[in-house]
Amino acid sequence: MNSDLQTELSGLREEIDGIDRQVLELLSRRARCAQEVGKVKSRHGEAGFPYRPEREANVLRQIAELNPGPFPEGAVRQIFREVMSACLALELPLKVAYLGPAGTFSESASRKHFGSAPTFLPQVSIDEVFRAVEANHANYGVVPVENSSEGAVGSTLDLLLAHSLQVCGEVQLRIHHHLLSLAPEISAAKKLYSHAQSLAQCHEWLNSNLAHLPRVPVSSNAEAARMASQDTESCAIAGEAAAQLYGLHKLAMNIEDNSNNSTRFLIIAHHGAGVSGRDKTSLVCSAPNRPGAVFGLLEPFAHNKVDMSRLQSRPASGGMWEYVFYIDIIGHQDDKPVAAALAELRERAGFVKILGSYPAAY
Repeated sequence: MNSDLQTELSGLREEIDGIDRQVLELLSRRARCAQEVGKVKSRHGEAGFPYRPEREANVLRQIAELNPGPFPEGAVRQIFREVMSACLALELPLKVAYLGPAGTFSESASRKHFGSAPTFLPQVSIDEVFRAVEANHANYGVVPVENSSEGAVGSTLDLLLAHSLQVCGEVQLRIHHHLLSLAPEISAAKKLYSHAQSLAQCHEWLNSNLAHLPRVPVSSNAEAARMASQDTESCAIAGEAAAQLYGLHKLAMNIEDNSNNSTRFLIIAHHGAGVSGRDKTSLVCSAPNRPGAVFGLLEPFAHNKVDMSRLQSRPASGGMWEYVFYIDIIGHQDDKPVAAALAELRERAGFVKILGSYPAAY
C-alpha cells in the first residue's frame, strides 16, 4: 500500500477509534440515566410502564429536526430507535406480539416501531395478537389496519370494537415485494407461492412477466418464502426480512404494481398515550337509522375545526343493514378542539368508543 495513503488512513482511523470511545461513553451515560428513570418511576408507583409512546415520538422528532447530516433522516431515526430500545430493555424487557410467522411485514413493522431489543412473539392470527396482549402474555401487540392498495383490514376493526385494549401508536411501513427463490434465474421456477393479497398487489407485474406460472396462495408471505426455500423449482413473493431469514435470492425486486404501496399498523396495549404534539385519535361510533344521521356524526368535527383523516363503515354485529363508523381525526382527545368535538358527538351518536389517541407515524 502507498505509504502516504497508509499514513492518511491511519490518522483517520485513529480519529474514528477515539470517536467510537466517546460514543460508547455517552451511550453508557444514557443507559445509566434510563435506569435511574426506572427507579424514579418505581418510587412513584409507575413501575411496569417504561414505554411512553409520546415521549419516544418527541425524542425521535427532535433528533430528526436537529440532524446536521450527512446521515439521512431515516438512518438517524433508526439509530436512535435502537438506542432507546436497548435502554428500555434495561428498565423492563418488553414482549411484543405480532401476526406471524417470523419474516412477515408485521414483524418488520414491529421492529421498526420498537427496535430489536424486545422479545417478539409471532401469533397465528390477528385475534391471537389481541388475546396475547389482553392476557398479559405480551406487553404490546402490532396489528395491520389498512393497506393503501387493498383497503381496511376488517378483522382488526372488528376486534378493536370487541376488546377493551387501547391504541397507543401506529406504524407506516412501505411494502416492497420481491420475487424470491433458491434458483439463480426466473426460468428455473415452475411454481409461485404467495399470500393472496400480495398476488393482488403484484397482479400486473405477474401477468407481464410470469403469466404462465401456477400461483399457489398460502397463509402468509413468510410461509411462501419458507416453502420456496424447500423447493429449488419454485419461487415466492415476500419481503426483505423473509429473504434474509430463508436465504433466498432476489430474482426481481419491488414488483408491486403501486410504487407507493404501504400498510398501516396499530400498536395495542392496556394503556393509552399522552399528548405528543402531533397526534391522532381513533374512534368508532354508530348513528340512528334516520335521514341525516351520518351528517350528524361528522358535523361536530367540522364545527370545531378538527381534521378527519379517515372514515370507514363496517357492518354492525347487532342486526342486518346496520353499520358502525370508524373515524380517525388529527389531534389528541385531550386537545381542547378535539375534546369539544367528541363531547358533541356523544350527544348525537348511538354510542361512541374512543379506541385511543397516539403519536402520528412519521
